[in-house]
Amino acid sequence: MTSSLFRTVLAIVAALSAPAALSQAQPDAAAPASEATAAPAAGEGIAPDLFYRLLLADVALQRGEPAVAARSLLDAARETRNPSIARRAAEVALFARQRGAAEEAARLWQELEPAAERPKQILAVLAAGGSLPNRFHDEAPESELRGRLEKFLADAAASGAGVGEPFLQLNRVLAQQSDKMAVYRLIDDLARPYAKIPEAQFAVGLAALNTGLADAEVAKAAAAAAERALTLRPDWDRALLLKAEIVGKRSTAEAVALLQAALARQPESRPLNGALAQYLVEEKRYGEARALYRKVFEADRTQRDLQFGIAMLSLQMKDWEAAEAELGELKSAGFGDAGQVEYYLAQVAEERGRLDDAIARYGAVPEGERGWLAKLRIAAVLGKQGKRDEARRHLADLPAVTIEQRVQVRQAEAQLFRDANDQKGALAILDKALEELPESTDLIYDRAMVLERLDRIDDAETALRRLVEMKPDDAQSLNALGYTLVDRTARVEEGFALIERAHKLAPNDPFILDSMGWAYYRLGKLDEAERYLMRAFAARPDPEIAAHLGEVLWARGQPQKAREIWQSQLIVAPDHPVLLETMRRHQR
Repeated sequence: MTSSLFRTVLAIVAALSAPAALSQAQPDAAAPASEATAAPAAGEGIAPDLFYRLLLADVALQRGEPAVAARSLLDAARETRNPSIARRAAEVALFARQRGAAEEAARLWQELEPAAERPKQILAVLAAGGSLPNRFHDEAPESELRGRLEKFLADAAASGAGVGEPFLQLNRVLAQQSDKMAVYRLIDDLARPYAKIPEAQFAVGLAALNTGLADAEVAKAAAAAAERALTLRPDWDRALLLKAEIVGKRSTAEAVALLQAALARQPESRPLNGALAQYLVEEKRYGEARALYRKVFEADRTQRDLQFGIAMLSLQMKDWEAAEAELGELKSAGFGDAGQVEYYLAQVAEERGRLDDAIARYGAVPEGERGWLAKLRIAAVLGKQGKRDEARRHLADLPAVTIEQRVQVRQAEAQLFRDANDQKGALAILDKALEELPESTDLIYDRAMVLERLDRIDDAETALRRLVEMKPDDAQSLNALGYTLVDRTARVEEGFALIERAHKLAPNDPFILDSMGWAYYRLGKLDEAERYLMRAFAARPDPEIAAHLGEVLWARGQPQKAREIWQSQLIVAPDHPVLLETMRRHQR
């Protein structure tokens, strides 16, 4: 499963639960697009220019451009005088620090819904704090800001509206402050007079969480605040999710146990089920996570995002039949953006060996980014069918407009030769491509890998050193050069130093963990080698990582365990050269 697909799964799960949204302190922009860009009531219809504004706002939110979204939503609110859109415009403008837009949208919302308390609170926050500075010391001293917020909370309490909702908004209002520890201390002080208000304790816990919890005392305070919020309001899902995220920072297993205990009391809670599914995915317990998705989806089959999560987890589990069934239903329901479901359906057909079907499905993916990737996959599938010349003609006919697309076409063409174990043919393609695009780091990297396969280690090293010069802080480039030196030369210490640099930049990358383990093995440090390789294999069961891990286990006198790991990957990749060569050496 590709890393982008895995990120899709995590994003879906995060959307179902509070943890990810909590720590990011975003506005309710994480709500479904249908809510975020609420249209006029059913039956009124949407004019094309209004539809464009709502669509623009949705896209802007997805791209992390809330200021653009706020302007579009405010225009739509003015035109429609729809309170839902006015509410959305006010919330997003507040988050985007667009004071004028937030104030105008809040006043419009108040006009349209006179009984609503929230627009009054937004206007009060703006009146109390003005346009909040980026840092406490920039435009107003911290003491002045503290005084304004203390007065705002006191007025809210005296008015009878209460301070619960204002405390829930505090972290959002202060989200742009760069000093998260200062924000935590401020909110902690503001909450002291309101010790019996669960929302105040929640705000303290969330502010502490937003610091990253690197400080042990702050981490302890975060857990205590979340616990106090739950004591004051025992069945509050949001506080329980906050506690789970705080606990999950040190142990996902503890977060799982906490949520499982909560679900024993509230088995139908969608937020709790979604949060638990997220942590199960992090622990790679995909079957259990999928079961939770199914449970929630069966209770409301209109929630197609849940069904998409089921499909993605089925892909991760290589349960092609289940994935295809779910994706087929999603396609019939018109789920997803252009080509999203169609591309995955084509991928399933390819994985199941139905290559003609895969070509047809890739060809049916609509134009756009996925459509382009689908066209590249058609060439790969033709290559699998042994039709390399036809695949090359297909690639030559593609309308590669951008430099990135031209690079991708050349990579795809070279890959046809690499898949056929024709490394010299691949090198010829890459050499020609680099004459045209000499600064392409992707082509340089691919060429280095081909040179390594051809045992031209000096040339491979030269190419990789050029890559590191071009991208000195790129973990993958450092890892590639370091691994080549460790695996193919006697300069193991030099290679290990490069891999260590890569590991500091990307400490959880499974391939860098594999390189660390292999370097320790080559240095004769078997304990460290096994530890890193175990981590790498747990993160990504890969045939080359399995080969390395088995090698270490064999050296440590555990041949049976080594064989079991090799066999587990031989089923998945029966032709993998490194795995086969490793197994052959130990069968002599």
